[in-house]
Amino acid sequence: MVSTAPKGGAKLPDAEASVRLTVAQATIRFLANQYVERDGERTKFFAGCFGIFGHGNVAGLGQALLQDEIAASETGREPGLKYVLGRNEQAMVHSAVAYARQKDRLQAWAVTASVGPGSTNMLTGAALATINRLPVLLLPADTFATRVSAPVLQELELPASGDVTVNDAFKPLSRYFDRVWRPEQLPAALLGAMRVLTDSVETGAATVSIPQDVQAEAHDWPTSLFAERTWHVARPLPERSVIARAAEVIASAAKPLIIAGGGVKYSEAGATLRAFADAHDLPDLEDAQQLRLRATTRVALHDPVVGRGPFEPEVRVATGERHLGAGQRSPQVILDAQERRHALALLRAGDILTHAFRAHGNAFFDGTQFVPAVLAARRRGVIIDAE
Repeated sequence: MVSTAPKGGAKLPDAEASVRLTVAQATIRFLANQYVERDGERTKFFAGCFGIFGHGNVAGLGQALLQDEIAASETGREPGLKYVLGRNEQAMVHSAVAYARQKDRLQAWAVTASVGPGSTNMLTGAALATINRLPVLLLPADTFATRVSAPVLQELELPASGDVTVNDAFKPLSRYFDRVWRPEQLPAALLGAMRVLTDSVETGAATVSIPQDVQAEAHDWPTSLFAERTWHVARPLPERSVIARAAEVIASAAKPLIIAGGGVKYSEAGATLRAFADAHDLPDLEDAQQLRLRATTRVALHDPVVGRGPFEPEVRVATGERHLGAGQRSPQVILDAQERRHALALLRAGDILTHAFRAHGNAFFDGTQFVPAVLAARRRGVIIDAE
């Protein structure tokens, strides 16, 4: 191994300017200066921070967010990281995930919660973000790194391992996880989280767990850490051989069908796909999350996708939330009366109409009796399921 350290005992002076901040203050200042750029358009990445404060984060991240707001008010500017009070930890993460989806993953939220059950309430939201590849930064509070006061209230007491906390449950649910035991570890953790959050393929929940005593620990940080940093969101091109093979398969198909997923939405290619489908008179399906592409010309419901165009699936299921017995989610598509009649007319003997007794949304039951189109479908042999 070749060392690049200077020879001799004298240490070279560090010429870079530094600023003294707590770990929590450094975290907020860093997040406030992160940007993304795609196709030449630059956007601030973090819209703000949801938070519920208690022991574990109130004296760290809570103080840092408050100080940022006070400084912004005194200088007549917007806070670097806007704070929004939450009432439920899981709901905060779900709101952040929904926001990221509506912003086509070009903007996200940070979410912080108190130590113990406050943080574990975010686990379901973390799984949602990771499974759907939607960016959210989770900042769960953690128990004391020094352990001088262990065990503390709401700490996981595991006699067989002293370094395990409830936040370890985030590891399998996060695309990125790190625990900051020392202030020196913070820059690498935050940069690692940003790398994942801004990667179209790897994105999901990024979790940076910060023990409550480390949050309040002061450290000298290089000022370059808080300079505006822009992360480029790439548009990787597929290999020509892959495109050629896809074209060959499509050309050989008697009834080709386009299935449009999240990539179409997040790359803003919906209009291009629709124009292509219309030009070639191709039916297209959108997956359960991409209702934006739904056409209004002809409605055919098929779990877990919604279709348009002259396409009749071999097995058709009109469903509200999930396929009967399959356990897969499908969209809650709201149909007006005309669309509902048309959808029912597509069903034939052996097809299944699920959630037929719902009182809202895709209601085929008006509270006292079935609508006539449902009765007609039943006479044709359509199976009416009440679940």
